[in-house]
Order: sequence, then structure tokens, then C-alpha cells
Amino acid sequence: MKNLQPLIYAILIAIGMYLGSLNNIYQISVDSKINNILQIIHEHYVDSVNYTTFENDAINSILNELDPHSSYISIKNVKAVEEDMQGSFSGIGVEFNIIKDSIVVVSPISGGPSEKLGIQSGDRIISVEKENVASIGIKNDGVIKRLRGEKGSTVNIIIKRRGQDDLIPYSILRDDIPLHSIDAGIILNNDIAYIKINRFAATTYEEMMEKVTDLQTKGMQKIILDFRGNPGGYLHIANQICDEFLKLGELIVFTEGRNRRKQETFATQNGSLENIDVIALINEGSASASEIVSGALQDNDRGTVIGRRSFGKGLVQEQISLNDGSIMRLTTQRYYTPSGRCIQKNYGKDVKNYYLEQYTRSDTSEYYPDSLKYTTKKGRIVYGGGGITPDIIIERDTNVNYLKINKMMSKGWINEFCFEESELLRKQNLNTYKQIKTANIYTNFKQYLRQKDSQFELILGHTELKYLKNLLLATISRNLWDNDIYYEILSQEDEYIKRAINEFEK
Repeated sequence: MKNLQPLIYAILIAIGMYLGSLNNIYQISVDSKINNILQIIHEHYVDSVNYTTFENDAINSILNELDPHSSYISIKNVKAVEEDMQGSFSGIGVEFNIIKDSIVVVSPISGGPSEKLGIQSGDRIISVEKENVASIGIKNDGVIKRLRGEKGSTVNIIIKRRGQDDLIPYSILRDDIPLHSIDAGIILNNDIAYIKINRFAATTYEEMMEKVTDLQTKGMQKIILDFRGNPGGYLHIANQICDEFLKLGELIVFTEGRNRRKQETFATQNGSLENIDVIALINEGSASASEIVSGALQDNDRGTVIGRRSFGKGLVQEQISLNDGSIMRLTTQRYYTPSGRCIQKNYGKDVKNYYLEQYTRSDTSEYYPDSLKYTTKKGRIVYGGGGITPDIIIERDTNVNYLKINKMMSKGWINEFCFEESELLRKQNLNTYKQIKTANIYTNFKQYLRQKDSQFELILGHTELKYLKNLLLATISRNLWDNDIYYEILSQEDEYIKRAINEFEK
């Protein structure tokens, strides 16, 4: 039976394509040989075959051979997947991929329990409630079943983090996962505004423009758009945001595929931010729609891009509803920035290396052959074939080690302490975080740590200690006030943001 599975998979996918209308436009004919083989199996195979059991795996196995982003969503998972972009759900709050039989965190959802505990992009979940979930053939529905659940319930997981030998246990309290795509919209310095966008969801454009309207009343003349860790989302939302910054007739993006005509999207006359100076922040976790906006600003010489080279996803998936209510997300086009760049990085057949490439890459111009060099409207050289390379690169500081801070976050110590401290401070009726005495907070935290683990040594370098003190203040302030305060405090020690402010003030 096992040896016949690949054959059955191929037959099932062919039948599924035959029965599905693919948006009522495309009909794929089934070769008579496949029908013949299926009939022979049905009539002569030694055991009964439950085709439904194999269907999801069969379709995914075919799509996975195409590229890393084509995928099949079974009918029972459609609701959960759509919630990520449209509504809310109760769970631990992570986006994940299954790579080589391993659950890999793509990114923690902003504001969710996992982000608050310090779970990071690239973390591998190897155990859930003492059950091994690595190398067991787990599927998406199995992950969702284990991690989502009733609000207020607890799930215990164990993480393997790249670069760390010790496994990291987390005890996560499930909660409603906020899916607002704008984390913050604040004035940083005089007339410089900052907007943090965590994804391009259905409501992102409206959320952003609400922030913009508010910031303009506060004197905004320049804006920093933060796309760090933003995995992307809806293409049309990225286009709407670009339209606000670009002038009438400027090219935003174009898409093209083997069976899709070239389709160009141009800015309209509706842009309300055409005279606002703009800087985009990106890093290795910025993908897809984040890269479209950054690339459009860069190629039109409209704004400066600062950070580290983005992920490199230049493939467009069309969501195709099948007859049974399931969904296929099929890569049908590539998208190109205005200069003609396709920023999709190579993927071949090794999906694991595709996602881990960001740890071994080079951001220098020597990485690119001449064939990947393009020019902006003003003649500046930009690069394609592997993400958006920033105009100003923020190098990694290899001397900084946040291992101990990560450990404290993974144990929930930082979050728990900040909650308890904020409850005490709440009684003081403070008006601003500037009234909080940071030195006292750090002293209290060290006492808290001794109670938690008397053997734990809090020895940090200057940079790490400065970051920890700032994080404690920001987290307590978020509990007392809101997310804007959290990002306002963190921005004060954020190398990306400080560099952006310096660029504006030149």
C-alpha cells in the first residue's frame, strides 16, 4: 500500500483538478491513462483505498514541488487561515511553516502571547505538552489543533533556537490574538513620525490613513515606515499605500506570468503624502508586500531604504476556491519593481535552505552579478534577484549577545515582572512614563530574579544592559498606557530609527 501512495497522490490531484473549476475559468482535462489506472486500482487492488485520507497530502506534495509558496488549504483549515488576515482567534499567536518535518516560527504575531514572551522568527517548536512534534510528519492542521484553544488555557511548548545549545521551555497562556496591522503611529522627534506596520491585511490601508490623519494634526512633515519583520500580505493593499506617496503616473509594480499578461499598476492622483519625506526600514523578515512598497519607493527615488536585505519573495499567489470549499494558493505570476527587478531569491528544491539563507547571506554589492544590477529613475544602481538591498545598510553587531535576555523572556520573567510592577505603579496615577524611575525598576527586577532563581547570574554587557532597562520600561509602560508608548520608548535605543532620524536631519 505504501509503495502505491505516490501513484495515488498523482491520481487524486488530477481528479481534484478535473472536478474543480478553478474560479469557474480553468478546466484541466484528465488523461484517459490516469482514469484507467484509477479504475484498475479500484477493481483489483488487494485492500480498500480511502482516497479522502490521502487527498490533502497528495495535493500538497504536488504543489510543494512547484515552489515554496504554492499551497493547498483544506476546507477545515480555510477558516483558520482566513482569520489571520481578516478577524481574530484564540491561540499562542505565531505564524509557522513546516520545513523538513519541523514546525518553524515564521514570525510571532504582534501583540500576541508568543511575541510578549520573546518567541522569535526561526524558532523551531519540537514539543507541545510533552509530545514530540518534530520529525513525526505533522501537518498544518495538527499544529493548529495543538496550539489553538480556549482563551485562558495554557499550552507548554519547547523551542529549539538557532545558535543556542539549550532547549527553551515556554508556558504560554492562550489569548485572543489581535490582528491589527498597525502597531504604532507616533511623533518621534519634532516633525518626524513613525508608523510600524506588521502585515498587509485587509484593513491595513484604512488603519494607516487613520494614523496619518492624526499625525498630520501633530505636525508630521517626515515619516518612517517600519516594515521590519513584516511578512507581507495583500498586493492591492501595498499598491494603495504606495499610491499615497507616489505622483500620478509613476509605476508602482508590474506582474507577469506564463499564462498571465503583464499588468502594470500606476499611482493615481489620490496621493496625499506626495510631499512628505519618507524612509522605509526593512530587515531579513520583510517579505512580499513589504518589498513591493520598499522597492517602489527606492526605484522611483521617492524615499530612502535603511536596514538589512529583505527576505526575497517575488512570487504572486492567486487564491483559487475549489468546489468543496477548500482553497489552492497557486503561484501564477512574478512581481517586478518599477526598475524591472524581480527580487525573488533562488529556491530550487531545498525548502530548508530557502528559509535559512538569510543567516548566511551577504549584503555587500559583491554578492550581485552584473545581470542583477538595475537603475532607478535618477540612475542609481539597485539590485534584484534576492530581496531589496537597502540604500543604507545596518551591519550586524557580532559582539552583542542577548542570550540571557532571551532566556528571561522565554521563562516569562520579564513579562510577569512588568505586569506586577505596572500594577503597583498604576496606584500612583502616573501621567507619563517619564515619571517612572528606571533605576528603581532595575533594582526591583534584580530582586525579582533572585526570588525566581537564586543561581541565575545577571551579567550583561553595556549594550545589552541598556537594552534590558529600556525594554523593562517600555513593557511596563505598555501595560499602563498603550502600544504607542511601548514603541516610543524602544525607538530611543533603536539603531535603525536613530539612523533614519539622522538622515532626515542632514
